Amino acid sequence: MKKRSIVRLCIFFLFAVTALAACKSKDNNQIASEHNHKAKQEYTCPMHPQIVQDKPGKCPICGMTLVPKHIPGTETKIDSGLAHLIKPVNELVVANISTIKPESGTRIFSMQVQGSITYDTRSQTSISSRVTGRVERLLIKYNYQPVQKGQLIMEIYSPDLAAAQRELLFIYQTDRNDNMFQKAKQRLLLLGMQEAQIRGILKTGKILYRIPVYSNTSGYILEKSTATGGTAPTPAIPSSSAATTGGDGMSGMSSGSSSSRSVGSSPVSNENTPVLLREGQYVNAGQTLFTIYNNISLVAEFSFDPYLASQIKKGQKLVFYKTSDPETVYSGSIGLIQPTFRAGSNFTLARVYLKDPRFQVSQLVTANIPVVNKGWWVPQSAVLVLGSRSIVFKKENGVFTPKTVQTKMNAEGMVLINDDVSGWDIARNAAYLVDSESFIKLNSNNLK
Repeated sequence: MKKRSIVRLCIFFLFAVTALAACKSKDNNQIASEHNHKAKQEYTCPMHPQIVQDKPGKCPICGMTLVPKHIPGTETKIDSGLAHLIKPVNELVVANISTIKPESGTRIFSMQVQGSITYDTRSQTSISSRVTGRVERLLIKYNYQPVQKGQLIMEIYSPDLAAAQRELLFIYQTDRNDNMFQKAKQRLLLLGMQEAQIRGILKTGKILYRIPVYSNTSGYILEKSTATGGTAPTPAIPSSSAATTGGDGMSGMSSGSSSSRSVGSSPVSNENTPVLLREGQYVNAGQTLFTIYNNISLVAEFSFDPYLASQIKKGQKLVFYKTSDPETVYSGSIGLIQPTFRAGSNFTLARVYLKDPRFQVSQLVTANIPVVNKGWWVPQSAVLVLGSRSIVFKKENGVFTPKTVQTKMNAEGMVLINDDVSGWDIARNAAYLVDSESFIKLNSNNLK
């Protein structure tokens, strides 16, 4: 029994000695490590990094105080809760400004739509040449020049028409009862000559070398090349226009008598440019030379954004007024709705046909249309528009993060957002958080 106690005491003593030796060795190693660390600390000059010393001092070149060199592995760890403070300021913004919650619901309000007065292209007519020839006399000097029905427009010399007249005179003098005489007369009628002109040729026996061309309607004349080149009477004249009065100018030839019907008030035109057609110039058979518009019936054209196109329909009543006279209100029904793509933009044209002498071409008009929309609404100041993108600042973990949202429309100081932004805390004033458009950097995870 006594021997066992002695053995246990020896074992305990042995363990104690071993543990004491291990602790002492660890302390010695730690002291040695710290000593080596202090021994490895070097100092350098900020302006001259080639100067390295093992103790503090002055730079022998510039005299600046030496600073400790960085030792790898001695970086200070940053708390994860403060990680956002070291991120770029164009990705996260730390600010103490008020936030708002998006409002969900349906709103009814009135939208203003701009438009202008233009010609009704359904009543436009064209003046064409039925023969190939040379313009001997031109009485149209400038575009938008008013003309009356039956007014002389030009005189054309045509060798083909002169040859057809000689043929008619030869047959008439040979045998006026021959069937060929009727065919020769019909040919001249098809080339645009009138019965009175043919009778004059047969009576005098003289050929008409200058064939007059008369206006077939009253209105304001516009050179066809100008109308197709981008200076049409108004910004939007449909390409699919149909003439309802006559085919061409030759069919309206008369003996020179003018109609006494008035054209109405003169249209408002920005440019009364001179016509490009000149005397001595050759024209081809079937070539359209002029287009005549009249202001007996006009059209009010309104441009709607695509998101408003679903709010209008044919036959719907529109209340509008002249932009220069908002006190006088007019009304009309939408007669045509036409989706249009122009200058890289999509929009919808709505036409209201008018027969009111109080309107003139190129006058600006404004219409009010009721609009009903449902979605998430935020103040307009909370949305920042960067080109084709709209940005809001969402508050997350005490900082503001820029988010891209899809906006639908602006109305009465509010913006409709298509995305689900329920529960978001959004900065009330987005412009306050940025200095310029280049300030914001959006990551792929910030798109939603």
